[in-house]
Amino acid sequence: MSLSPTERRNPATTEIDRLPTLDVLRLINTEDHKVAPAVLAVLPAVAEAVDLAVAALRAGHRMHYFGAGTSGRLAVLDAAELQPTYGAGAGLVAAHIAGGPPALLTAAEGAEDDEALGAAAAVAVRPGDVAVGASASGTTPYVAGALSAARTAGAATVLISANPSAPLAGLADVHIAVDTGPEAITGSTRMKAGTAQKLVLNALSTAVMVRLGRTYSNLMTDMVASNTKLRARQVRLLTQATGLDEQACTAALAAADGEPKVALVALLGQASPAAARRALARTSGIVHAALTALRDA
Repeated sequence: MSLSPTERRNPATTEIDRLPTLDVLRLINTEDHKVAPAVLAVLPAVAEAVDLAVAALRAGHRMHYFGAGTSGRLAVLDAAELQPTYGAGAGLVAAHIAGGPPALLTAAEGAEDDEALGAAAAVAVRPGDVAVGASASGTTPYVAGALSAARTAGAATVLISANPSAPLAGLADVHIAVDTGPEAITGSTRMKAGTAQKLVLNALSTAVMVRLGRTYSNLMTDMVASNTKLRARQVRLLTQATGLDEQACTAALAAADGEPKVALVALLGQASPAAARRALARTSGIVHAALTALRDA
């Protein structure tokens, strides 16, 4: 079997253990610079995955992440941040990691070899959902079991790997293969491959939220204000979007029962919170469309 690119030795770093500290860091940084261009090369595949996920979520379905080790931890992190950032309801994007929650803090690398465990994790997948498997090598049995079970359940499937020849590609409708090449330390996929997976997951989920109308321009209209910083950010969002002062925006947010998107549409559309809420409901929560609906009413 040919080696995954991440398992090959990197000729540029064979002397890394004999170099001064700064030179070690320069070598690692040189390798890191290769990640963003590698992600750029696969953006068409990322766009396909985004469109699959948007269609599924608009139809009332869910997106699931499956991964093991570093890939699984990055997937859990990405999913966890969507609720406070974009108001994504609990479970809208669900992450499953081999070994369960304890694997977030303590390595449970043996769990990734269990294909049946991946299939069991996918029991929550329903027809119409999207299942995203993250595996740097593109060989992880846990991910294989999850994607196979998800496909059988009638879900669309996506694989994110660092291996253009990933054996699991046949289980995916879309294969996002970021060729980051050999790692600075052979096989240490928490490095370039992990960075690439974080970039892809961030881009995928962010683009999905943008397409679902959870932003206005580049402002987060659906974030949950669960602390002082985020409450201040809600008011700042309104001042940035409307040009009004903080006092007016604070009052509008209160009148909208703390819902920044409702307050925003009310302010920009010169409408009551109730009218703004109705317009948003008619336009799937998309601010530009809601403003058009208010003007045409």
